[in-house]
Amino acid sequence: MLKNVAAVLLDGVHPFELGVVCEVFGIDRSDEGLPTYDFAVASAEGPTLGTHVGGLSVSTPYGLERLEEADLIAVPAGADYVVRDYPPELLDALRRAADRGARVLSVCSGVFVLGATGLLDGRRCSVHWKQARELALRCPRAVIEPDVLYVDEDPVITSAGTAAGIDACLHIVRKEQGTEVANKIARRMVVPPHRDGGQAQYIERPVPKNSCDTVGEVLVWMERHLDEEVAVEQLAERAHMSPRTFARRFQQETGTTPYRWVLRQRVLLAQRLLEGTDETVDAVAGRTGFGTAAALRHQFVRALGTTPNAYRRTFRGPEAAA
Repeated sequence: MLKNVAAVLLDGVHPFELGVVCEVFGIDRSDEGLPTYDFAVASAEGPTLGTHVGGLSVSTPYGLERLEEADLIAVPAGADYVVRDYPPELLDALRRAADRGARVLSVCSGVFVLGATGLLDGRRCSVHWKQARELALRCPRAVIEPDVLYVDEDPVITSAGTAAGIDACLHIVRKEQGTEVANKIARRMVVPPHRDGGQAQYIERPVPKNSCDTVGEVLVWMERHLDEEVAVEQLAERAHMSPRTFARRFQQETGTTPYRWVLRQRVLLAQRLLEGTDETVDAVAGRTGFGTAAALRHQFVRALGTTPNAYRRTFRGPEAAA
């Protein structure tokens, strides 16, 4: 169970990326029934560090020893992380953490720190699309996926860009504490409760200025009708567009296709039903649009790496799954 979290900093850390980790894991929300974490900010280069924002610094009483007891170690982005060298003591601490089963998470250019440890060798990883070439040069044995938001290769989780760090943090919470906890934290942060890690990192073509959120109403409708089979042509008609235009706009505004969006929402709904109700797997399959328990199981395993019954046992005990 995730309880102890540390963010480890180097000189030049980016305040926003650090703030992402602090916001998800460092705030006491026990008054709302949410879990609390033993959270600390640790330094790899002395008690006071500069940031890439002029005049702003970060102070902490914790050094690398704080990492030895952490269940999750987050490495936020920082200035010049792409080209600089890293303290050997930090790299050793991260390797030891992974060896003992702790998770390590990078936010944006923090991935270069993980690359220097060798933890990315042979693993898939995400990186900001602008830094993909540099990471490939520095970590030739890493399997880089420059177009996705984040990659979970337990115990190594890598995220691309700034907002993708939020997605990766919430993904970890969802794995450890479940969908409802992650959703409540997201609601407090006023961010989407879930963006799939494989979702596109950036939009290939900018959305025209006069088409702001043109598929928003259709998304709401789709979410309310997940148990129905709906063709793109029907969705396009609701949006008053041609199917081709609708598919293009949908990709631009959500970063994914209608099929993948619906599939992910159905899995999320199945998670909520398995966690919070006593409905059979067959009933859950019907309510989520998968139709049969076999189809639900297939997509559930593909998305989460576990079966519906095993997932229910994790959150509600063996009696619930039975």
